[in-house]
Amino acid sequence: MQTTILPPGADAALGQDSGRDTYGALPSHGRFGYSAIHRRPHYRWPNGARLAVYLGFNIEHFAFGEGLGAKLGPVCPEPDVLNYAWREYGNRVGAWRCLELFEQLGLPAGVLINTALYDHCPELVAAFVARGDELIGHGHTNAHQQGRLDEAAEAALLRHCRERIGTESGVAPTGWLSPWISESLVTPDLLQETGYRYTLNWAHDDQPVHMLTRSGETLWSIPYPQELNDIPMIVARQMDGRDFARMIVDNFDEMLEQSVQQPLVMGIALHPYLVGQPYRLRHLRSALQHLAAARDRGEIWFTTPGAICDHVASLEQLRQPF
Repeated sequence: MQTTILPPGADAALGQDSGRDTYGALPSHGRFGYSAIHRRPHYRWPNGARLAVYLGFNIEHFAFGEGLGAKLGPVCPEPDVLNYAWREYGNRVGAWRCLELFEQLGLPAGVLINTALYDHCPELVAAFVARGDELIGHGHTNAHQQGRLDEAAEAALLRHCRERIGTESGVAPTGWLSPWISESLVTPDLLQETGYRYTLNWAHDDQPVHMLTRSGETLWSIPYPQELNDIPMIVARQMDGRDFARMIVDNFDEMLEQSVQQPLVMGIALHPYLVGQPYRLRHLRSALQHLAAARDRGEIWFTTPGAICDHVASLEQLRQPF
């Protein structure tokens, strides 16, 4: 039987008796401690920039007639043609329109992919690979939640995605975002053990953070947004495309000012079946033009999550967790 060794503090999360009194410290994940943003080591991004910006572009595929998926309208009995077809618009039209926009502005992207895309529309993945974008593991399909798997099955999923992407596209991914941000208690450990260097699952900071794993090796947490993200904003909160674009600009302008004090990371999470709709794309174009202009002035580093991970991993002042 395989023994699972968890990081310090994770025993409480499993419901085991930690010996604390009723009003003592609460259960913890044990992956990192508390650290206030203004008490961190100082460093800079390449070219002296203080703000790193990236696009997290999610290209996903969903099973027809089963599983999870964002909803445009009321949930119907399966096959739910309305909601399935709406999401598929992203792969057939929206993603290509977004790719054209990224090309026009010269913006790199971190492209989060389901490996089911290789069976469904491999030419779409190939188009992003051809322009040098980073591929990031995002499960086999977004119709299923990773956190429901047992440890062996979860490890198999992580290995499958890394191997399939490496075989099909030539470079194995170093980063991961779980479908639906769904984790088990050992997901960070399994990510590190199967060859991933960073995770995008945790939205707890504006800087990269060391995460402890049971092997003693670091898994980096690169900031990924749950606010600056079109699914919670447009689907859940029913925000208009114009307002979402304004949100991107406002978030950027504020973080650019904040970054005078310390280096920061700003991610923008996008899904082509949402922002690839023509009326939303028009507003997204305006927002990204604002960011591209700042890049052209040398004010920011427009990059990918993998490049951010490589940079912080190379810095001597970040060798130890803070």
